Amino acid sequence: MAADDATPPRAVAPEATRPRIRRVEAIVNPLSGSVGPGAAEALGRVLAEHGFAARVCEAEGKDLPTAVRTAFDASPDVVIVLAGDGTAAMAARRAGPDGPLVMPLPGGTMNMLPHAIYGTVGWEEALAKGLNEGSARAVSGGVVEGHPFYVGAVMGAPALWARAREAVRKGRFDLAFSRARHAIGRAFSGSLHYQIEGGPSGQAEAVALFCPLVSRKVRAEEAFEVAAMDVKNAGDAFRLGFHFLTSDWRNDPAVVTHESRRVRASARGSIPAILDGESIRLPHHTSVEFVPEAFRALAPPPPSADAC
Repeated sequence: MAADDATPPRAVAPEATRPRIRRVEAIVNPLSGSVGPGAAEALGRVLAEHGFAARVCEAEGKDLPTAVRTAFDASPDVVIVLAGDGTAAMAARRAGPDGPLVMPLPGGTMNMLPHAIYGTVGWEEALAKGLNEGSARAVSGGVVEGHPFYVGAVMGAPALWARAREAVRKGRFDLAFSRARHAIGRAFSGSLHYQIEGGPSGQAEAVALFCPLVSRKVRAEEAFEVAAMDVKNAGDAFRLGFHFLTSDWRNDPAVVTHESRRVRASARGSIPAILDGESIRLPHHTSVEFVPEAFRALAPPPPSADAC
């Protein structure tokens, strides 16, 4: 749901727009990156304090798919996931545009989807935001070779810069340097051929796609923000890498940006990619499609354009 321009960020949703919630299912992985023991009980207490009848299921590892399936089979109004990024994506994919609302709380290590929806807060604050301020918010995304994503995707060797940037955020500059050096070593290993529908085509070391949830340019749920990184030499690579770690790399002269609903890519071999933080390999010919309404989240309204 788009925020009214006159409404300040994180304002309480009007009662008329608040969904009617009677039944809540929750899945908690106590072994996930930032969950820990006692989280299931704590989550259950918060839900009870808010007057929600909820069933909270603890699951881990190979039991998580069954837990997700059981939660949706109960036909709830909301499914809460306090686990890793993979479990959050699993729930979002199962919900689809017509299923129950989903609350992906930050319980993993990267927490890309939860942080994109609720901000960089802990799961307790994210839960409070959803319960107190939330309305049904359509979340767009993308799909490539059957793999959905809701935040962003990077295809090509420079995707390795993401691991270096994560180390910087954690204050591990020694690790960031090591990962950056590795990324430089992998550069120029084979350019991607890309075709942006309605936009340019060419060769690049990597192509990144940002969903409207996190894009700085695309505000409506209409298209990806696409960035093609044309790195021609070591100087370009070091400059782009520095910008990626310290500033808005979209402004680097080696980056071409466009808005589109479909991107095709090809390479001589399989294409390394990162989808919402998860590393995969794509076939040497692949196509990425925009999904206008991938699922619906119970979430506070997004910040207004003036607040960004």
